[in-house]
Parts: sequence; structure tokens; C-alpha cells
Amino acid sequence: MTEAEKELRYNALKTIRDGLVKASNAPLFKYRTENKYFPVIGEGAHDAKIMFVGEAPGETEAKTGRPFCGAAGKFLDVMLDSIGMDRTTVYITNLVKDRPPGNRDPLPEEIAYYSPLLLEQIEIIKPRSIVTLGRYSMAFLMNHFGLGNQLQSISKIHGQVFHVKDRDMAIVTLYHPAVALYNGGMRETLLKDFAVLKQFLGDEFPEELFEKSSVVSAQSDDEDAPSGPVALDLPKKELLPEQTTLF
Repeated sequence: MTEAEKELRYNALKTIRDGLVKASNAPLFKYRTENKYFPVIGEGAHDAKIMFVGEAPGETEAKTGRPFCGAAGKFLDVMLDSIGMDRTTVYITNLVKDRPPGNRDPLPEEIAYYSPLLLEQIEIIKPRSIVTLGRYSMAFLMNHFGLGNQLQSISKIHGQVFHVKDRDMAIVTLYHPAVALYNGGMRETLLKDFAVLKQFLGDEFPEELFEKSSVVSAQSDDEDAPSGPVALDLPKKELLPEQTTLF
């Protein structure tokens, strides 16, 4: 990517950030400002081959403006390390850019407001694969990119790769990393599913992956909803100090 292209992408993402910071009509703007939170736009390489899309920021994320910097983010770092990558080589964001109260699920009107910002990010960064983390980002992106007829529960299609027609781009459906925090037995499932991303690290889009089959599967019959927190042996990683919004 040339320096001119880098500047164009930087400025385009900055425009999204600056607009959302001031967006008093955003459905979670009042909650954000009352609690002195930041919107969480995204973090990582603006020319990333792989883009991760979660559901919405948690409290730690909203306090720092950084996506996936809490316990789930630490396990995401473990999974990235398992395929020889780190946060500097990927782009991480969420479907909803502000924290919902009490970490509840995003509401339809919140998804409707924030999702166009995500689509702008995708067009700017042009990732080779979009990795959905959890069922909300999975459902939105599969429907948006014409894959709604293949959409099933995440317990049935986790670890699968779907080719977006007319684009050199794939959608990879994964469990949210927080699943491993509540069900330690799911840790190996998440790591196994994550390994499919190695196919997108080369210089070219892996067309042969889709010539053999429209879907590459690593599925099992695990349930969507884990129960009971489980302590994981995760590496310690300092959080960034409170800061302005990243993008």
C-alpha cells in the first residue's frame, strides 16, 4: 500500500471516528456521555487481510476506547498467537460501537444505527476475510453479503468459511472469545476453529479453497450458551491508560 493510500484510509477512518464522537443522535450517546465512556471504533492495521467483528464493547473497552482489551480480548490474543499473528497485523472492531447498558445484547435499532459505520470500515480496509465473533455480527454480515440462506445457529456453523460472491472475500464464523471464559472445555474448539484463518495469510486470495467446496467446516454440536465462569491460564497484559478513541 502506497503512502497516499495509507493517508486516504487513515483520513476516512478518522472521519468515522470524529463523526461518531459528536453523534448526539446515536442511540447509546446519552448512556456513553453519562458514564464518561468512549465510542469504540476499532484498532489495528488499516490494510489488514483479516478483520475481526465482535458484537459490542464491554465496560473495559468503553473506558479505554480500545476493542477487546478485557478478559475476552486476552484470549483473542492467545488465538492470534496460535497462528503467528498479533493485533498489529489485523483489524478489530464491533458491530455496535458503543457499550449497551449492562452488556446486554444489542437492540435492532442500535444495530441499524451503527452497522453502516461497520460497512464503511469494510470498504475502506478491504479485508480478505471478515471473522465474525458471536451470533449478532455473524447474522448481520451473512445477511448483508447475500449468505442469509446459509445462516444457521453458531453452534452449527462455527469454524466455517463462506465465500462472498463477486468479491475476493470470505466470512469466517467463530464463537465469541468470551465463550472460553464461561466454558473451559470450549477453549480447544475455539483454537481449532481459529486455525482456518491461516489460509488467508498469503499474498493471494485462496480461490482453490472455494473450488473444492463452498464451505470449509470445523463444526460440532456444542451449545451456543455456555454456563458458569471458568478460569483460564491467560497471559497477563497491561491495559492501555484512559485515552482518546482509537480507530
